[in-house]
Amino acid sequence: MAVLALLEDIANGRIRNERLISRFRFPRAILLEICTELGPGLERQTARSHALPVPIQVLTTLGFLATGSFQRELADRSGMSQGALSRAIPAVLNGIIRISARYIRFPYDAVNQAHIKAQFAEIAGFPNVIGAIDCTHIAIKAPSEGEYVYMNRKHFHSLNVQVICDAQMRLTNIVARWPGSTHDSFVLTNSSVGNRLEAGRVCDGWLIGDSGYALRPWLLTPLANPLTVREQRYNNIHARTRSVVERAIGQLKSRWRCLDRSGGMLLYHPEKVCRIVQACGVLHNIAHRHGVPLREVMALPDDPDPGPNNAQPNAEAIRTRQQLIARI
Repeated sequence: MAVLALLEDIANGRIRNERLISRFRFPRAILLEICTELGPGLERQTARSHALPVPIQVLTTLGFLATGSFQRELADRSGMSQGALSRAIPAVLNGIIRISARYIRFPYDAVNQAHIKAQFAEIAGFPNVIGAIDCTHIAIKAPSEGEYVYMNRKHFHSLNVQVICDAQMRLTNIVARWPGSTHDSFVLTNSSVGNRLEAGRVCDGWLIGDSGYALRPWLLTPLANPLTVREQRYNNIHARTRSVVERAIGQLKSRWRCLDRSGGMLLYHPEKVCRIVQACGVLHNIAHRHGVPLREVMALPDDPDPGPNNAQPNAEAIRTRQQLIARI
């Protein structure tokens, strides 16, 4: 099998890391580390014979996520049957999702918050930021049931995925379970992070998001009509700081091209697409943790406008924003 020959070349160091990163998005040492971490969950036996070796399962899945190639094409290239590949990919995705808590963590504690606030402040001077939030759409094939709820404002079927990141573009939260017609603000309101922040889990710090979100004491948005110099300066600093989440989403989709609409749509049931997105989020952070280079970053995602946010103004949030405008 072609993958077995490739594994032998990897083990013997005959393939340069640049080629491995191009095909699987990781150099040799990290590929081996991922195989070791996922191994216990993937080393299982069938009733007839041993399952595919763990490295084959991992490499074929990473190849799919990195390129978005159809399973039939991947199976032909790897020398595997399409059935074997169809069984391997979900198992690896589930294995990656099981370790997500090691790599994706929202900073509820003061120590991590202090570090993240300092890094955000270095961007443009915006204080007390513990995360930048946005949503992005992942194109999917029209589902056979409930098709209309997956149609977004740009008239293609999608999942609306929430992303929160720190100033270094590491993901601290990813929510992949809502259809494309869902408003960004609704996704946040019904997420664990949104519920905890609303309950006062963080006493000193806020997210920053675009005007698609409702202004809250813990979520600062831009002014719709800035009039004064101070208000204009606030909006400018807010936009410069918040842009980090757009770049993080651009990196996520550039590294894992299966998520990007330029490569077509994911031809799977929405539930499977949710698992693909979650796994890509974990792998994104693994790449960041190890400083894996990303040679080509696509243009920032052209996601549908979330539409107007009709939430009632929050007096405490308005006061918080006005105080910050005066400080800045």
